[in-house]
Parts: sequence; C-alpha cells; structure tokens
Amino acid sequence: MTVKAKGLDHVAIAVKDLDKAIPIYRDALGLELAEVEVVAEQHVRTAIFGHGMGRVELICPTDNDNGVARFLEKRGEGLHHICIEVEDIHAALAALKARGAPLIDETPKMGAGGAQIAFIHPKGTAGVLTELRQGTAKKEH
Repeated sequence: MTVKAKGLDHVAIAVKDLDKAIPIYRDALGLELAEVEVVAEQHVRTAIFGHGMGRVELICPTDNDNGVARFLEKRGEGLHHICIEVEDIHAALAALKARGAPLIDETPKMGAGGAQIAFIHPKGTAGVLTELRQGTAKKEH
C-alpha cells in the first residue's frame, strides 16, 4: 500500500504577527495574497499566497495554547511544515501507519479551506513536520 500524492500543496511559515508578515510576502516579494482565514479548530489565522499547488501559507496562533504558539516560543518564526496533497487521506494514513510512521493524527480533522488534514510526526519524515491534505482550496484558479 502506497500513498497517492498529487504534489506539494503548500509550505507553511509560522509568524508571530500575521498583519506585519503579510506585507513582506505581498509587497516586498510580490506574491498574490489569495485569502486570509481563521481556522478555529486549529486555533490559527492563515494567509494564503498563490493558487493551486505550491502555495505559501503564513500561520499565526490565535491563542497561546496550541502547537503553533509552542513552536514559536521554542524555535521562533520560520518554516513550520510542508503539506502534501493526497487523493485519499484515509488510505494515506492507513499506509503510513502500516509502515510504522509516527502519526500525530490518526484520523483527519478540518483544516484551512475546508480541507481534511492530518499531520505526520517529524520523527517519521526526516525532521520535517508534514501535513497531508485532501480537498480543494476555496479560491483556486
């Protein structure tokens, strides 16, 4: 059993202040800001740059009691995770579990844009927190 990946969905960068970070990526780097969204279930506010595959996502905690807040406190701002778009998140999680990959989420949960998401622990992916995502972004062009 193998994971059927569609490709790199996005790279997520943890930031302390989303409103200060947006102009850097939008104005200085020239990336198109596609949307800003609060993902209540994840306790984050996100800014998505670009459309379709290969987007950049800035993530900022909405409170001090979540994984992104702890990441920022421990490591500071920077690369938080990569996200791989998969065809079937349930099959992907089963395949990873069967191979002994350490899963943070054994079942999908709701993520940005209404997608189903689940995270693989960095111990199983060469030190990089990896998100699996199934679903279409709200504003793809």
